[in-house]
Amino acid sequence: MSETARHDMTHLSPAVASLGHVFTRPKVLAWLCVIVLGGLGWLYLALLFGGTASAPGGPGFVQALCSTLQDGLSGPYAVAVIFSMWCAMALAMMLPSAAPMILTYTEIADTAARKGERIVSPFVLAGGYAAVWFGFSVFAVLGQIALTRTALLDRGMASANPLLSGAIFIFAGIYQFSALKHACLTRCQQPFPFFFTNWATTNAGVFRLGLKQGLYCLGCCWAMMLLMFGVGLMNIVWMTAIAIVMTIEKMLTGRRFTHAVGIVLMVVGVSMLLAAGAGRWPLRTS
Repeated sequence: MSETARHDMTHLSPAVASLGHVFTRPKVLAWLCVIVLGGLGWLYLALLFGGTASAPGGPGFVQALCSTLQDGLSGPYAVAVIFSMWCAMALAMMLPSAAPMILTYTEIADTAARKGERIVSPFVLAGGYAAVWFGFSVFAVLGQIALTRTALLDRGMASANPLLSGAIFIFAGIYQFSALKHACLTRCQQPFPFFFTNWATTNAGVFRLGLKQGLYCLGCCWAMMLLMFGVGLMNIVWMTAIAIVMTIEKMLTGRRFTHAVGIVLMVVGVSMLLAAGAGRWPLRTS
Protein backbone atom coordinates (compact mmCIF):
# COMPACT_ATOMS: atom_id res chain seq x y z
CA MET A 1 0.00 0.00 0.00
CA SER A 2 1.46 3.34 -1.04
CA GLU A 3 0.82 6.57 0.76
CA THR A 4 1.38 10.25 0.24
CA ALA A 5 1.78 12.97 2.80
CA ARG A 6 -1.65 14.46 2.11
CA HIS A 7 -4.90 12.70 1.47
CA ASP A 8 -8.12 14.33 0.40
CA MET A 9 -10.65 13.36 3.06
CA THR A 10 -12.89 16.40 2.83
CA HIS A 11 -15.80 14.21 1.72
CA LEU A 12 -15.70 12.31 5.04
CA SER A 13 -17.15 13.27 8.38
CA PRO A 14 -14.71 14.97 10.80
CA ALA A 15 -14.53 11.90 13.06
CA VAL A 16 -13.90 9.46 10.19
CA ALA A 17 -11.44 11.85 8.56
CA SER A 18 -9.49 12.17 11.83
CA LEU A 19 -9.36 8.39 12.16
CA GLY A 20 -8.25 8.10 8.56
CA HIS A 21 -5.40 10.55 9.09
CA VAL A 22 -4.26 8.56 12.12
CA PHE A 23 -4.05 5.36 10.11
CA THR A 24 -2.12 7.02 7.30
CA ARG A 25 0.70 7.94 9.66
CA PRO A 26 3.70 5.66 9.12
CA LYS A 27 4.46 5.27 12.84
CA VAL A 28 0.93 4.10 13.58
CA LEU A 29 1.17 1.59 10.75
CA ALA A 30 4.54 0.42 12.06
CA TRP A 31 3.15 -0.38 15.49
CA LEU A 32 0.14 -2.07 13.92
CA CYS A 33 2.50 -4.09 11.74
CA VAL A 34 4.50 -5.38 14.70
CA ILE A 35 1.51 -5.97 16.98
CA VAL A 36 -0.79 -7.55 14.40
CA LEU A 37 1.73 -9.83 12.67
CA GLY A 38 3.51 -10.80 15.87
CA GLY A 39 0.17 -11.31 17.62
CA LEU A 40 -1.06 -13.56 14.81
CA GLY A 41 2.06 -15.69 15.23
CA TRP A 42 1.51 -16.10 18.97
CA LEU A 43 -2.22 -16.74 18.45
CA TYR A 44 -1.58 -19.48 15.91
CA LEU A 45 0.98 -21.12 18.19
CA ALA A 46 -1.46 -20.98 21.10
CA LEU A 47 -4.14 -22.68 19.00
CA LEU A 48 -1.71 -25.25 17.63
CA PHE A 49 -0.07 -26.11 20.94
CA GLY A 50 -3.41 -25.98 22.72
CA GLY A 51 -4.43 -28.96 20.64
CA THR A 52 -1.55 -31.08 21.90
CA ALA A 53 -3.26 -32.05 25.12
CA SER A 54 -3.97 -35.75 24.99
CA ALA A 55 -7.55 -36.56 24.21
CA PRO A 56 -9.29 -39.52 25.86
CA GLY A 57 -8.18 -42.67 24.12
CA GLY A 58 -5.56 -41.12 21.87
CA PRO A 59 -2.57 -38.78 21.56
CA GLY A 60 -2.78 -35.08 20.84
CA PHE A 61 -2.70 -33.72 17.31
CA VAL A 62 0.94 -32.63 17.26
CA GLN A 63 2.13 -35.78 19.05
CA ALA A 64 0.36 -37.88 16.44
CA LEU A 65 1.92 -35.77 13.71
CA CYS A 66 5.41 -36.28 15.12
CA SER A 67 4.74 -39.99 15.50
CA THR A 68 3.99 -40.13 11.79
CA LEU A 69 7.26 -38.37 11.00
CA GLN A 70 9.21 -40.72 13.26
CA ASP A 71 7.75 -43.73 11.46
CA GLY A 72 8.94 -42.30 8.15
CA LEU A 73 5.40 -41.88 6.79
CA SER A 74 5.34 -38.10 6.58
CA GLY A 75 3.08 -36.61 3.97
CA PRO A 76 2.52 -33.17 2.46
CA TYR A 77 -0.11 -32.31 5.10
CA ALA A 78 2.20 -33.11 8.02
CA VAL A 79 5.06 -31.13 6.51
CA ALA A 80 2.74 -28.20 5.75
CA VAL A 81 1.53 -28.03 9.36
CA ILE A 82 5.07 -28.15 10.74
CA PHE A 83 6.15 -25.47 8.24
CA SER A 84 3.24 -23.29 9.36
CA MET A 85 4.36 -23.78 12.96
CA TRP A 86 7.88 -22.56 12.17
CA CYS A 87 6.50 -19.59 10.21
CA ALA A 88 4.34 -18.68 13.20
CA MET A 89 7.38 -19.00 15.48
CA ALA A 90 9.28 -16.66 13.17
CA LEU A 91 6.52 -14.04 13.34
CA ALA A 92 6.06 -14.42 17.09
CA MET A 93 9.76 -14.33 18.00
CA MET A 94 11.34 -12.17 15.31
CA LEU A 95 8.78 -9.42 14.61
CA PRO A 96 9.19 -7.88 18.10
CA SER A 97 12.97 -7.85 17.64
CA ALA A 98 12.47 -6.13 14.27
CA ALA A 99 10.44 -3.31 15.83
CA PRO A 100 13.43 -0.89 16.09
CA MET A 101 14.23 -1.46 12.43
CA ILE A 102 10.63 -0.95 11.30
CA LEU A 103 10.23 2.16 13.43
CA THR A 104 13.45 3.60 12.00
CA TYR A 105 12.04 3.10 8.51
CA THR A 106 8.83 4.91 9.49
CA GLU A 107 10.75 7.85 10.96
CA ILE A 108 12.40 8.43 7.59
CA ALA A 109 9.11 7.77 5.81
CA ASP A 110 7.30 10.24 8.05
CA THR A 111 9.80 12.95 7.14
CA ALA A 112 9.41 12.12 3.45
CA ALA A 113 5.61 12.17 3.77
CA ARG A 114 5.66 15.67 5.24
CA LYS A 115 7.53 16.79 2.13
CA GLY A 116 4.84 15.32 -0.09
CA GLU A 117 7.00 12.44 -1.29
CA ARG A 118 5.60 9.02 -2.10
CA ILE A 119 6.14 6.43 0.62
CA VAL A 120 5.38 2.73 1.01
CA SER A 121 3.63 1.03 3.91
CA PRO A 122 5.88 -0.61 6.53
CA PHE A 123 3.83 -3.77 6.00
CA VAL A 124 5.71 -4.18 2.69
CA LEU A 125 9.03 -3.86 4.53
CA ALA A 126 7.86 -6.41 7.12
CA GLY A 127 6.79 -8.70 4.29
CA GLY A 128 10.31 -8.80 2.87
CA TYR A 129 11.73 -9.32 6.35
CA ALA A 130 9.32 -12.16 7.10
CA ALA A 131 10.06 -13.82 3.74
CA VAL A 132 13.65 -14.42 4.85
CA TRP A 133 12.53 -16.13 8.04
CA PHE A 134 9.96 -18.17 6.14
CA GLY A 135 12.88 -19.37 4.03
CA PHE A 136 14.71 -20.29 7.23
CA SER A 137 11.60 -22.21 8.26
CA VAL A 138 12.03 -24.53 5.26
CA PHE A 139 15.45 -25.62 6.52
CA ALA A 140 14.14 -25.82 10.10
CA VAL A 141 11.42 -28.23 8.94
CA LEU A 142 13.96 -30.41 7.18
CA GLY A 143 16.10 -30.43 10.31
CA GLN A 144 13.12 -31.32 12.49
CA ILE A 145 12.14 -34.21 10.22
CA ALA A 146 15.71 -35.55 10.26
CA LEU A 147 16.01 -35.28 14.04
CA THR A 148 12.61 -36.91 14.58
CA ARG A 149 13.39 -39.83 12.30
CA THR A 150 16.69 -40.44 14.10
CA ALA A 151 14.89 -40.32 17.48
CA LEU A 152 16.81 -37.21 18.60
CA LEU A 153 13.44 -35.46 19.01
CA ASP A 154 10.66 -37.29 20.82
CA ARG A 155 7.00 -37.34 19.85
CA GLY A 156 6.36 -34.19 21.87
CA MET A 157 8.98 -32.30 19.84
CA ALA A 158 11.32 -32.18 22.84
CA SER A 159 14.98 -33.11 22.67
CA ALA A 160 15.48 -36.78 23.43
CA ASN A 161 19.26 -36.48 23.70
CA PRO A 162 20.83 -34.23 26.38
CA LEU A 163 24.17 -34.42 24.56
CA LEU A 164 22.58 -32.84 21.50
CA SER A 165 20.92 -30.16 23.65
CA GLY A 166 24.21 -29.33 25.35
CA ALA A 167 26.05 -29.15 22.03
CA ILE A 168 23.41 -26.77 20.60
CA PHE A 169 23.71 -24.45 23.60
CA ILE A 170 27.50 -24.43 23.44
CA PHE A 171 27.47 -23.73 19.70
CA ALA A 172 24.96 -20.88 20.11
CA GLY A 173 27.09 -19.45 22.92
CA ILE A 174 30.27 -19.55 20.83
CA TYR A 175 28.45 -17.91 17.91
CA GLN A 176 27.69 -14.91 20.15
CA PHE A 177 31.42 -14.05 19.95
CA SER A 178 31.82 -14.51 16.18
CA ALA A 179 32.65 -11.72 13.73
CA LEU A 180 29.62 -12.56 11.56
CA LYS A 181 27.32 -12.26 14.56
CA HIS A 182 28.62 -8.80 15.45
CA ALA A 183 28.65 -7.57 11.85
CA CYS A 184 24.98 -8.53 11.40
CA LEU A 185 24.00 -7.32 14.88
CA THR A 186 25.51 -3.90 14.16
CA ARG A 187 23.32 -3.62 11.05
CA CYS A 188 20.28 -4.56 13.14
CA GLN A 189 21.14 -2.08 15.90
CA GLN A 190 21.86 0.77 13.49
CA PRO A 191 19.45 0.48 10.54
CA PHE A 192 19.31 4.24 9.82
CA PRO A 193 22.49 4.40 7.63
CA PHE A 194 21.21 1.43 5.60
CA PHE A 195 17.81 3.01 4.94
CA PHE A 196 19.30 6.45 4.32
CA THR A 197 21.67 5.19 1.60
CA ASN A 198 19.28 2.63 0.06
CA TRP A 199 15.97 4.49 0.28
CA ALA A 200 13.26 3.27 -2.09
CA THR A 201 9.83 4.63 -2.99
CA THR A 202 8.32 1.61 -4.74
CA ASN A 203 6.74 -1.53 -3.32
CA ALA A 204 9.38 -3.73 -4.93
CA GLY A 205 12.21 -1.54 -3.67
CA VAL A 206 10.94 -1.48 -0.08
CA PHE A 207 10.33 -5.23 -0.20
CA ARG A 208 13.99 -5.67 -1.16
CA LEU A 209 14.98 -3.47 1.78
CA GLY A 210 13.03 -5.85 4.01
CA LEU A 211 14.79 -8.82 2.44
CA LYS A 212 18.22 -7.33 3.09
CA GLN A 213 17.38 -6.43 6.68
CA GLY A 214 15.94 -9.90 7.12
CA LEU A 215 19.23 -11.41 5.97
CA TYR A 216 21.13 -9.30 8.51
CA CYS A 217 18.71 -10.47 11.19
CA LEU A 218 19.10 -14.08 10.08
CA GLY A 219 22.88 -13.81 10.33
CA CYS A 220 22.46 -12.36 13.81
CA CYS A 221 19.86 -14.70 15.29
CA TRP A 222 19.80 -18.05 13.49
CA ALA A 223 21.91 -19.79 16.14
CA MET A 224 19.58 -18.52 18.87
CA MET A 225 16.60 -19.97 16.99
CA LEU A 226 18.34 -23.37 16.93
CA LEU A 227 18.09 -23.40 20.73
CA MET A 228 14.46 -24.44 20.27
CA PHE A 229 15.72 -27.84 19.14
CA GLY A 230 17.59 -28.14 22.44
CA VAL A 231 14.77 -27.08 24.78
CA GLY A 232 11.76 -28.45 22.90
CA LEU A 233 9.81 -26.88 20.06
CA MET A 234 6.68 -26.54 22.17
CA ASN A 235 8.43 -24.87 25.10
CA ILE A 236 6.59 -21.55 25.29
CA VAL A 237 8.67 -20.34 28.25
CA TRP A 238 11.95 -20.69 26.37
CA MET A 239 10.37 -19.34 23.19
CA THR A 240 9.36 -16.19 25.05
CA ALA A 241 12.73 -15.87 26.79
CA ILE A 242 14.68 -16.19 23.54
CA ALA A 243 12.43 -13.63 21.84
CA ILE A 244 13.01 -11.17 24.69
CA VAL A 245 16.79 -11.68 24.60
CA MET A 246 16.93 -11.11 20.83
CA THR A 247 14.82 -7.97 21.15
CA ILE A 248 16.96 -6.51 23.94
CA GLU A 249 20.11 -7.36 22.01
CA LYS A 250 18.97 -5.23 19.07
CA MET A 251 17.87 -2.33 21.23
CA LEU A 252 21.24 -2.00 22.96
CA THR A 253 24.61 -1.00 21.56
CA GLY A 254 27.99 -2.58 22.12
CA ARG A 255 28.89 -6.18 22.77
CA ARG A 256 28.63 -6.64 26.54
CA PHE A 257 25.09 -8.01 26.58
CA THR A 258 25.78 -10.26 23.58
CA HIS A 259 28.91 -11.68 25.20
CA ALA A 260 27.11 -12.15 28.52
CA VAL A 261 24.38 -14.12 26.77
CA GLY A 262 27.04 -16.21 25.05
CA ILE A 263 28.70 -17.07 28.35
CA VAL A 264 25.36 -18.04 29.91
CA LEU A 265 24.53 -20.27 26.94
CA MET A 266 27.89 -22.03 27.11
CA VAL A 267 27.58 -22.57 30.86
CA VAL A 268 24.12 -24.07 30.39
CA GLY A 269 25.42 -26.28 27.57
CA VAL A 270 28.38 -27.54 29.57
CA SER A 271 26.07 -28.23 32.53
CA MET A 272 23.83 -30.31 30.27
CA LEU A 273 26.80 -32.34 29.02
CA LEU A 274 28.12 -32.91 32.52
CA ALA A 275 24.69 -33.95 33.77
CA ALA A 276 24.30 -36.34 30.85
CA GLY A 277 27.75 -37.79 31.48
CA ALA A 278 27.09 -38.20 35.19
CA GLY A 279 23.82 -39.97 34.47
CA ARG A 280 25.56 -42.51 32.25
CA TRP A 281 28.53 -43.12 34.54
CA PRO A 282 27.99 -46.51 36.24
CA LEU A 283 28.57 -46.75 39.96
CA ARG A 284 30.19 -50.07 40.75
CA THR A 285 30.59 -51.60 44.17
CA SER A 286 32.70 -54.59 44.93
